[in-house]
Amino acid sequence: WRERERGLLCFFEQCVCARRQTTTATMGKIIRTQRKGAGSIFTANTHHRKGAPKLRAMDFAERHGFIKGVVREILHDPGRGAPVARVQFRDPYRFKMRNERFLAVEGVFTGQAIYAGKKAHMAIGNILPLGQLPEGTVVCNVEVQPGDRGKLGRASGAYSVIISHNSETGRTRIRLPSGAKKALHSTARATVGLVAGGGRCEKPVLKAGNSYHKYK
Repeated sequence: WRERERGLLCFFEQCVCARRQTTTATMGKIIRTQRKGAGSIFTANTHHRKGAPKLRAMDFAERHGFIKGVVREILHDPGRGAPVARVQFRDPYRFKMRNERFLAVEGVFTGQAIYAGKKAHMAIGNILPLGQLPEGTVVCNVEVQPGDRGKLGRASGAYSVIISHNSETGRTRIRLPSGAKKALHSTARATVGLVAGGGRCEKPVLKAGNSYHKYK
């Protein structure tokens, strides 16, 4: 009878240990991705960002002539590889100044005059319709639809190239940074030049992790 009792006790202890191990394996693991999904301290710090850089809203001055602006400063936008230029324009309808944020083009400097419009001359940093630019021109921040203020070729060092114009259909064919070719409306605007900040990923050791894995 005592041997039978001792055997039952051993069996009971084994069951309790197995249950403890199962409970620890399923309940004790803290899943990091689930913690981050709740937000709180894991959210990105976005209150230092300068705002979305876009082209000017399409108006009469750009459709039929041009308007002049001045680069006041070049800013670093946290979370963005490309620098941002703050360009000041005189309001064509009210007695006030308008500040616009553009993606800084390589070669742009503070105090430079920026011209935007159909009759603006072709120079680095100026904004013109695709149909007014010759074939082979390097452009960036290209509109997909006229007036959408820039959608294509906005990453640091990115650019598109104008391939050809079709005057019958009013379309312009460009080559995107990915190498794909796209036909856009000739009145869609673009900035002349390529986005500044190129070579950002070509540093010898971009991050500490690369240095760590280099000697593994």
